[in-house]
Amino acid sequence: MQPLVSLNQHNIALLFSNYLNSLHISSCVEEHQHEFVVLCAEDHLTQARDLFDEFIKNPNEQKYQHAAWQQNQVTDVVQNGASFIDQFKQQFLAHAGIVTLTVFTLCTLVFLASIFGFAQAIFNQLQFFPKLSITTLIHQPWRLIGPAFFHFSWLHIVFNIMWWWQLGGEIEKKLGSLPLLNVFLITAICSNLGQYLVSGANFGGLSGVVYGLVGFIWWLGWLAPKKGLTLPKPLVGILLFWMLLGFAEILPMNMANTAHLAGLVSGCLLAWFYSKKSNHMLS
Repeated sequence: MQPLVSLNQHNIALLFSNYLNSLHISSCVEEHQHEFVVLCAEDHLTQARDLFDEFIKNPNEQKYQHAAWQQNQVTDVVQNGASFIDQFKQQFLAHAGIVTLTVFTLCTLVFLASIFGFAQAIFNQLQFFPKLSITTLIHQPWRLIGPAFFHFSWLHIVFNIMWWWQLGGEIEKKLGSLPLLNVFLITAICSNLGQYLVSGANFGGLSGVVYGLVGFIWWLGWLAPKKGLTLPKPLVGILLFWMLLGFAEILPMNMANTAHLAGLVSGCLLAWFYSKKSNHMLS
């Protein structure tokens, strides 16, 4: 038996292995470091690769399920649907450190509490300073970052926390928890303050921080590529275009455009500072 392909879903690997066996190509599935490797007879490797290329385009095709029935593996295939959930949890947690998970969880809990009738009370506590002053800044400093945790709709929160998980998790994995915490705090403060100066205190959401993460990874990938952080140029282009559409006011939703811009700029500046600091420490 020789390794043919490695998959991250047990049920899919098992489905393809059963299909090979139904064609009289000896095959089995073995688990290696949370991956599921399909092995097959060495003298059929080339044929099996061609079959896999066809299979992966549409693994739900009836003939593959029929092969599972023939191999008496229907129960295993169905039961392994649960393993997909377990594996999703593993991958989700593996990509996120303590800071990523903490912000993700706080945003989720705040949103759930708000949809169960506590929206106004929570917003009143997290809202940026209705009237900014030295006194309020000293007595209620959490309001500098508070709006980042409050979201107004399912679309709003899902968009923001998934980008946070993806980008924030990447920063935390590559640079550590403290750099991500610094990026979060600074971009949250800058984006919230910028939006407040333009439109007042009635805003909320993590999108200013998300754009801060975009700016940080984008510029750090350019200034210090050895750090291992990078964003595809088309993705950066799409996010910048989306921000411009917000400023053009042609989208069917209210957007905190200034928060996005302030977050992006502060993230870029943080990347520049971080790259200079790293170079200084190495010199």
